[in-house]
Amino acid sequence: MKSLPVLLLLCVAACSSYPLHGATRGEDTSMDLLQQYLENYYGLAKDATQFVKRKDSSPVVKKIQEMQRFLGLEMTGKLDSGTMEVMRKPRCGVPDIGHFNTFPGTPKWGKTQLTYRIVNYTPDLSREAVDAAIGKALRVWEEVTPLTFSRIYDGEADIMVSFAVGEHGDFIPFDGPGTVLAHAYAPGPGLNGDAHFDDDEQWTEDTTGTNLFLVAAHELGHSLGLFHSANPEALMYPVYKFSQNMAQFRLSQDDVNGIQSLYGSATVSPDHSVAPPESGPPESATPTMCDPALTFDAVTTLRGEALFFKDRYFWRKSLRTHEPGFYLISSFWPSLPSSIDAAYEVAGKDTVFIFKGNQFWAIRGHEEQSGYPKSIYTLGFPATVRKIDAAISSKEKKKTYFFVGDKYWRFDEKRQSMEPGFPRKVAEDFPGVHSQVDAVYEAFGFFYFFNGSLQLEFDPNAKKVTHFLKSNSWFNC
Repeated sequence: MKSLPVLLLLCVAACSSYPLHGATRGEDTSMDLLQQYLENYYGLAKDATQFVKRKDSSPVVKKIQEMQRFLGLEMTGKLDSGTMEVMRKPRCGVPDIGHFNTFPGTPKWGKTQLTYRIVNYTPDLSREAVDAAIGKALRVWEEVTPLTFSRIYDGEADIMVSFAVGEHGDFIPFDGPGTVLAHAYAPGPGLNGDAHFDDDEQWTEDTTGTNLFLVAAHELGHSLGLFHSANPEALMYPVYKFSQNMAQFRLSQDDVNGIQSLYGSATVSPDHSVAPPESGPPESATPTMCDPALTFDAVTTLRGEALFFKDRYFWRKSLRTHEPGFYLISSFWPSLPSSIDAAYEVAGKDTVFIFKGNQFWAIRGHEEQSGYPKSIYTLGFPATVRKIDAAISSKEKKKTYFFVGDKYWRFDEKRQSMEPGFPRKVAEDFPGVHSQVDAVYEAFGFFYFFNGSLQLEFDPNAKKVTHFLKSNSWFNC
């Protein structure tokens, strides 16, 4: 059984089973386009047609907001002109959210010296031009990481590059000219890591057809373990575009942050002098929101905003603002400790609970509540629990989930008591979430589990991980 490609299929036309480019300006056609787009890329159920026709229905508004957030648009929840414009643009055919399973854990190569092989060639370009395009695409990633790539001419390479048409042996056939350009597989043995290019396209070195270098650089990003980015300036953004001088092409900072979160920074500087060894920042250093290695102590909501805690500080992010605010915890809540363990909001009580060690505090807005801190054992934890790793309270279910190591407890907010039958294994009830949880946050109907510098988007209804992101992706880094 072949594995499915993860984050692939860069397209020059919207890649779905529906013709998106023939849309008229009629409202019905716009609604059809919206339904197709949300079904193909954002997990809208196929039987949700009646909701789409009612533009103000909650399921559709949430899906539109979800799409707008990922594509970097203003989150109006409406099918406005800006959203329609982006929906009509060429894009990648893989869903941005839903419809596919990502590999458990973070797929990346366990070595820095990788091999590649160009198995065959397209008739559109000379062999020298193809060699140059693939080599240049690999150097884009090599320049900012410790990775090196050496070419082999026979046998099995880590990354096998090939051109093909139609069905080509991996159960994911190409579909002729003008739609799917290529696809690539996440790092791993066998088929994994390989990149396939549709030879029904017109491959070129410039803008007269499909630029091989640009597509190869994107696909090889997938071969190295990168997923799609929500930053429109990034090479790994799902919409194909040709807007740069290819001779002077540079990765966006978003791409650099992403690949370095997997492999670290380059050990050799661009002028080929040996870079000094990196050392971790001192504990008292002020955290930087776009640091690719950034981790969080806790994440919670507060009155419609999101709070991301780190050491003595926190970022305050509103969906209405592009840049988060950055503050000292003590400037808002003088009695709260730094380097907290967990935090969650019970929206019905307008209260956020903060945990450190075996104690917890309560705040409402800027006000610290009297009678705190209290012991975590008043909530029903056994004496063996010394601290809480992460916590989240579900508005819909009126339940609070406490994560400790590889287990979790569930607290009934209505009855104010711990539920029987717990703790349970996290991996059993949250498939794909295998590591210890540093923080957890709920948005758009998804749970976001933070572990180190990465986060997993988890659909609690489908009970599966639907996306991997960098922890600081909420900061538009």
